[in-house]
Amino acid sequence: MGKPHRDRDADKLREDANEAAFRTLQEALGERPKTVPGQPGEKNPEAVKRGRQGGRKGGSARHAALTPEQRSAIARKAAEVRWKQKDS
Repeated sequence: MGKPHRDRDADKLREDANEAAFRTLQEALGERPKTVPGQPGEKNPEAVKRGRQGGRKGGSARHAALTPEQRSAIARKAAEVRWKQKDS
């Protein structure tokens, strides 16, 4: 079949133990404002706007570039993966 899905972007965002310890030390010494887990920082409005624009046109651009046979094959493969029995 294929390789299992792995979210590479999430790996890049995760903080390792040394980074977490350094951040905690800086917060304790008052060299850096305290962070609250789960609260994202401020996002750049321009970057958000560009990302949204790409997401808006991405699906329709892909649809226009693919033949009906290619779209059917992609949908068939997705359905097979969705309905595949897990090996237990």
